[in-house]
Amino acid sequence: MTDTQPRKEQYNLSMMYGTYADILFVLFPFLVIGMQRLWEGRLYETLMRPDLSIAAAILAGLAIGKFVLGLVTNRELGRFKERIVFFIALTLFVVLGPAIILMLSILGSVDVPGFVAFVQPVLLIIAISLYSTAVSISNILTRHGTDESGSGPVADAPEPARPSPAPLDLPRRTGNGTP
Repeated sequence: MTDTQPRKEQYNLSMMYGTYADILFVLFPFLVIGMQRLWEGRLYETLMRPDLSIAAAILAGLAIGKFVLGLVTNRELGRFKERIVFFIALTLFVVLGPAIILMLSILGSVDVPGFVAFVQPVLLIIAISLYSTAVSISNILTRHGTDESGSGPVADAPEPARPSPAPLDLPRRTGNGTP
């Protein structure tokens, strides 16, 4: 096992925590709304309101942004471009479109059908899964060009030792205006 293996594991773990932190920040206001409704004894009303569809639409939009970031960052994707475009279309078709339709239908209707209580949590779970996938794909593609371990015959060549900053270290400014 090389020195890069623990660094990769640490990087992947940091990315996982960052991804789940993003998801929790998006879901936090909806948790507050749900807890307030639980306090009032109207928790079921949360499933019949557009709150979960709004959260799913937000996460779907973030996922599409991450997929597009992966597309524009690495121009040498070759056959993988179609797969990323497929994930963008899947996110639009499976999550974002139905979430927007549900939001508009719930807000425009006096009588909300019971299936909405089932569909909205499912949309939210799918949105969370697609966002996690989008972050992973985007990180792989943005790191691909700067990956130190590489792949293929060049990976066996010795690399010059460079100190790598900790994940949250900010570059320091020097006196001449360059970092």
